[in-house]
Amino acid sequence: MSPAEIEAALREVDDPEYPISIVDMGLVRGVSFTDGRAVVKLTYTSMGCPCQDLIKADVRERLLQLPDVHEVEIEECFEEWRRDHMSRRGVRRLRELGVA
Repeated sequence: MSPAEIEAALREVDDPEYPISIVDMGLVRGVSFTDGRAVVKLTYTSMGCPCQDLIKADVRERLLQLPDVHEVEIEECFEEWRRDHMSRRGVRRLRELGVA
């Protein structure tokens, strides 16, 4: 399984506050896969983000649906998040929602 396949699955995991994937929000900072184990490097929009546990649970649940993934490790990196970390698709979606 490639990192691109892991990232594609994570595009189906929405941020709990906005209907935008965590990938497009810029929260996923890296992915890797080795021997059935997916590792996701993850940050949040703020240090005190109340949705951290929900996001981690959603990531685990989605990735464990992939046939080759047997374990999911989430590395919280708490790197600063800024709007410019978002994908063009994410920014466009925020505008559609009237947020940006």
